[in-house]
Amino acid sequence: MPDRNSAPSGTSLGTPFVERNLDLVGKLYQRSIHPSVRQVASGKRLSSPLVVDLDPTTVCDLACPECISSQVLHHGQIGQDRIVKLAHELAESDVRAVILIGGGEPLLHRAIGQIIEVLHEAGIKLGLVTNGTQINRHLDRLAECLSWVRVSIDAGSADTYQLFRPSRGKRSAFPQVIENMRQLAERKRGRLGYSFLLMQRFDDDGKVTESNYDEVYRAGVLAREIGCDYFEVKAMLDMDHYTVNQRAEDVEAVEDQIKRLRELESDTFHVLHSSNWQAVRRDTDPVQPKDYHHCSIAELRTTVTPTGVFVCPYHRGNPKGRIGDISQTGFAELWASADTSVIDPSQDCQFVCARHGSNLEIAHIGRRPASEGDGPDGLIDDFDPFI
Repeated sequence: MPDRNSAPSGTSLGTPFVERNLDLVGKLYQRSIHPSVRQVASGKRLSSPLVVDLDPTTVCDLACPECISSQVLHHGQIGQDRIVKLAHELAESDVRAVILIGGGEPLLHRAIGQIIEVLHEAGIKLGLVTNGTQINRHLDRLAECLSWVRVSIDAGSADTYQLFRPSRGKRSAFPQVIENMRQLAERKRGRLGYSFLLMQRFDDDGKVTESNYDEVYRAGVLAREIGCDYFEVKAMLDMDHYTVNQRAEDVEAVEDQIKRLRELESDTFHVLHSSNWQAVRRDTDPVQPKDYHHCSIAELRTTVTPTGVFVCPYHRGNPKGRIGDISQTGFAELWASADTSVIDPSQDCQFVCARHGSNLEIAHIGRRPASEGDGPDGLIDDFDPFI
């Protein structure tokens, strides 16, 4: 399955282009985005969220033992007629961006081509998180219509890939995925990313038995060679989304490889640290306290899946975070009646949340009189709707 952070997230190693696209707080001050942000900051609701994480299906063609979405896999898909209609409903709304993602592999849905075309023709920006096995089947649309594609690889060789991302057949899908990415890199208009989730397995005595830590550099070199725009290192999370802190020597080994990869950076290739790896490398407490009781970001983006609509990807499959059922209700009606306050961040989101900083900023905007202006540097031109 693809990993579940919806858009490239983390800290760049010094390139303005990447820093800009990863600055989630800064994105709130884009000219066409900020009025909606200020509306939410004042306690009002929007007619629709600005961003939708859309899971077309819960079916996946890989069988990853560490899959964080294992509890929501293989519970069907949004029906073909319904999801095409949903695409039209989103096209008629004020949604600015849609991320095709999932517990399952989004490109396995039979209507995925229609979905992409409808949303793209409506001017909605599209992102995709995928395991990459099906890219070749949709190459034209992905190359022409996607703002970004991030492929979850987590290895630098076929053997390690098969160890952590085994296919449901006997052969490793690694060669096909890499070739798919190479073909997409040659034709893409948007960005292509190579995602590397650090993983280890332990025996009963706590000794590491299997690991992909030693392939970070090898994978980064491969990402650059096949034409990816960035290579991103992520830390493993437990099933409740808490970061899993690592031994100091393991962190150092990864950092040494990243340091070597920095030497390969250029205007067209960047190396990223995810926010959760930043937390691990600093030995940050996995618990991130929050003193607010409502998530403002849940008013700006939502997660639509075959098993329900949820306040955010972190709470995908959590009955408490479920705010509707897209199979039973049109999107506009569902959103109008949605209660995003069902999740209390101070109680339900004590893990490290990528959008904690955005929530704090929106609270600050709500306290700041309009007469003080829109921000310390004013508003900025639009550059990325994936807030």
